[in-house]
Amino acid sequence: MTSLNSIPMVDLRKQYLALADEINASLSEVLEKTHFIGGENVQAFEREAADYLGAKHAISCANGTDALHLAMLAAGIGPGDEVITTPFTFIATVEAIAYVGATPVLVDVDKASYNIDPALIEAAITNKTRAIVPVHLFGMPCDMQAINSLAKQHKLTIIEDCAQSFGATHNGKQTGTIGSIGSFSFFPSKNLGCFGDGGMLSCNDDDLAKKLQVLKSHGSAERYIHSVIGYNSRLDEIQAAILRHKLKKIDHFNSERRRVAAHYCECLSDLPVQLPQLNFVGEGDAIPVFHQFTLLTDQRAAIQKELQDNQIASAIYYPIPLHKQEAINGLLTSTPHCPNAEALSEQCMSLPIYPELDNQSIERIAGIVKNVLSVAA
Repeated sequence: MTSLNSIPMVDLRKQYLALADEINASLSEVLEKTHFIGGENVQAFEREAADYLGAKHAISCANGTDALHLAMLAAGIGPGDEVITTPFTFIATVEAIAYVGATPVLVDVDKASYNIDPALIEAAITNKTRAIVPVHLFGMPCDMQAINSLAKQHKLTIIEDCAQSFGATHNGKQTGTIGSIGSFSFFPSKNLGCFGDGGMLSCNDDDLAKKLQVLKSHGSAERYIHSVIGYNSRLDEIQAAILRHKLKKIDHFNSERRRVAAHYCECLSDLPVQLPQLNFVGEGDAIPVFHQFTLLTDQRAAIQKELQDNQIASAIYYPIPLHKQEAINGLLTSTPHCPNAEALSEQCMSLPIYPELDNQSIERIAGIVKNVLSVAA
């Protein structure tokens, strides 16, 4: 049984209860109509998501990993090609590269932003490089101005991994609309999350959009006529109905996440920890959405134990960088030099963050972190 004093990493129940009446009404309508695949809610959500992002096209799919995979296929990436990305991310980013038979090339991250370091990308570009996959990790936009400049110079495709950044902006543009293709996840704990799996792609190119639509639907633009071998990757009507309601609230949700992050930083500002950036550092301006609140500390184990003893969740994203993962090693043509990613993996820890987290709870969590660090000092 969960204690009233416990604090989870994310409280999905609170968000559901706030929207329960309208969500339940929409779900009842879907169940009564019994049109569960590709119905009016899926079509409406795609239109509404495209409008929100400022993208010409939004193509829903089954999950965020499929979104990355379909993006690779639509971009024509395959065996013999190299794709540059970060070693400090969830494995799905590199899995998608492997699915199409391409070679991942891992470039170290900037230790302040946790994102791929644009200053190191150019040295990794070869005549086999086809694409860059910047991951807007923890909801902090990558330095897209610098990355776009490199991509334009070397004629490379940019596939943005926006699994954690729905609603984040760079120079006034939504993540997912800055590169060639954006890929999104609607896993329940995401800033915009459904009640199961869900994903989406965004783009402004009509031909790319047509390819993505065909690839996600068994290689078919017209029923029973198949131009290529495709996949079965569909967002269902129930998830789309839920996402439509949450999309209306996403700016509020993200604003509240920024409030939580700012209060954490205020409470922890005088401690020997590296706090996440509240403001973007790079070329241009950006607004993060804090999918996670991740700090760096050399007292991670002690802090986690004390939090756990007080029924407060914490997490490590990510404890092993990708170039150290057994599944990835066989895909790499050389061992990447990624000291920052390795240091982050040893020191990073994430504290609870969700829109409904109140200041009293934030102060309770911060107080425990302070106590551990004062004893360690």
